[in-house]
Amino acid sequence: MFDPLCPSDLSPIRIGDKWAGMIIRCLEHGPRRFSELRVPLRGITAKVLTQSLRTLERNGLVARTAYAGPTQRVEYELTPLGRSLLEPLDAACAWASEHWDELIDAREAPSSFAQ
Repeated sequence: MFDPLCPSDLSPIRIGDKWAGMIIRCLEHGPRRFSELRVPLRGITAKVLTQSLRTLERNGLVARTAYAGPTQRVEYELTPLGRSLLEPLDAACAWASEHWDELIDAREAPSSFAQ
């Protein structure tokens, strides 16, 4: 999913926007700061990451915690509802892996809509 050779828009199965599934995967092992999320999500802009995180938070999948103090910081983590998406994401990733060549071939084939 995070392979630079794998275009994230190739997956025909999406949860939310283009980046939501990958953000959920990034938060799978615990809370992360905004800057920590940008490392595995190469190619995402700060604006788009912010929008995606806000949408995930609004939908109850991600919790945002702001810590006060001399070094203010914000962390994002999956809610129980967000964690419940991990198993369906595993199934979607397994399906995409099994059908990878077919997906690539279909993407590269001339479209009948282009006529």
